[in-house]
Amino acid sequence: MTPSIKVDLITLGDELLLGIRENGHLQFIGGELARHGLALRRNVSCRDTAEEIIHTFEEAWKTADIIITTGGLGPTSDDNTREVIAQCLGLKLEYQPEIEAAIQARFDRIGRVMCENNLKQCYIPTGAEIIPNPHGTAPGIYLQHKGKRLFMLPGPASELRPMFHEQVLPRICDDGFCSIEDAYLQIRTMGVGESALEIKLQPILERNPDVHIAYCAHQGMVDVRLSQETIPIDHAHLRAVADECREALGPDFVCFGHCHLAKSIFNFLRAHERTLAVAESCTGGLLANAFTDIPGASKVFAGGIVCYSNESKMELLGVPECLILQHGAVSAECAVAMAEGAAERLGTDYALSVTGYAGPCGGTEENPVGTVYIGYHSPLGTWCIRMVHPGERSAVKVRAVNRALDIMRRKLQKYNLEEALVCECHAKPAIAED
Repeated sequence: MTPSIKVDLITLGDELLLGIRENGHLQFIGGELARHGLALRRNVSCRDTAEEIIHTFEEAWKTADIIITTGGLGPTSDDNTREVIAQCLGLKLEYQPEIEAAIQARFDRIGRVMCENNLKQCYIPTGAEIIPNPHGTAPGIYLQHKGKRLFMLPGPASELRPMFHEQVLPRICDDGFCSIEDAYLQIRTMGVGESALEIKLQPILERNPDVHIAYCAHQGMVDVRLSQETIPIDHAHLRAVADECREALGPDFVCFGHCHLAKSIFNFLRAHERTLAVAESCTGGLLANAFTDIPGASKVFAGGIVCYSNESKMELLGVPECLILQHGAVSAECAVAMAEGAAERLGTDYALSVTGYAGPCGGTEENPVGTVYIGYHSPLGTWCIRMVHPGERSAVKVRAVNRALDIMRRKLQKYNLEEALVCECHAKPAIAED
C-alpha cells in the first residue's frame, strides 16, 4: 500500500442514506485501489443537498491528495455535484460542445429525443478534463487543482465501473500513486475456515517473514492475500510462497486471483466438451445465475429448472410423487431425483440440484431451517450431501450455491473424466462440515 497518499471517496445520494440502495461504489473502488496498492483513507456518504455536499467536500479537500466523488452528475434538479464543487473551488463552469454532441448521438442511437435539461451535463469546471462515458449521458470530470486530483464520476454502476477501469485507474497509476500490476497475490480457498487455514499456512509464512498475509471470509470461501511492504513487489517470490500454500491446501485450493467457483467448473467442462444442467428449489435460480454470468456459458451450460413446488418437481423433473410423499421434498432422495431429472430432461453429462429450508419458516426436527440437500449427477452415478448452516435466508441461499459448486469442483478434480472407473453412488448422504 501507499500510506502517504490520502484518498477519500465521497458517495452522494439520498438513496444511500435511506437504505434504498447499497453502497456498492465503496466496495468496488476500495477493492480496485487496494488491488493496485493504494488504500482508501475514508468514505463519506452524504445527501444531495448543496449544504451537505459543501460540508463534505471541503472537509476532504483540506487534507486529501485524491478525491473521488460518485453521483450527482445527471440532468435532474437534485444532481448538484458539478455546480456545488465548482463553487467550493471558486471555479466557473464552461460549456463543452463535444459533450452535447455525444449526448445527442446517444439519444439518436436509442431513438429518443434529448431533453433540454440534459444540457446542464455539458458544463465542467474551468481547467477540468472530460472523462468520456460511453454507457450513459453524464460524462465524468477530472481536475488537477492546487496539487490535488479530483475525479467526479456518475452514479450508475454500469457507467462508473468501466470508466474507472479504463480511464480513472490508468491516470492514477501513470501519476505514480499506485502500480498497474496487482499489489498482492490472492489465493481463493473453499471448505476450510479461517482458523484452520491459518494453522495450515503458518509454517510457510514463518519461513518467509517478509510476506504479509490477510484473510477475508465470505459465505464458505476464504481469500488469502499475500503482499509485501517493499516497492517494487517481488512478484516471483510471492508466487513461490503462494505455490507452497497451494500444495499445503490440497483440494481446499480453488485458484489464484478472483476466479469464481463456477468459472473453474466451466473451464474444466469446456476443456473436456461436457455439459451441465441445474435444478433448484430453495436457491431460486442463483445456481443457474452463477453460470450465466460467465461469457460463453452456453458452450457448457444447457439450462436450469427452478421447481419450487412439489408439483413442479414432479412435472418438470419427473420426480415421483411417491418419493416426495415418503421422503419429503427436502431430502437426499429428492435431491438425487432432481439432479437425475435435470440431466435427463436437458440432455447433459452433469447436473447439480439444490433443495432445502432457507428459512425463516419451515423446517422439521430432522431437517431444521438451514438444512440443504445438494445432488450431484455425473457419468459415474449420482451422489448427495446434506448441509446444515442456519442463518438469514439470503445467506443460506448463497452458502448453498457455493457449497454445490465446491462439491462439483472437488469431484471433477478427483476423477479423470475419461478413465474414472469408480461409481460415486451413495445411498446415505453425509453432513458437510462448514
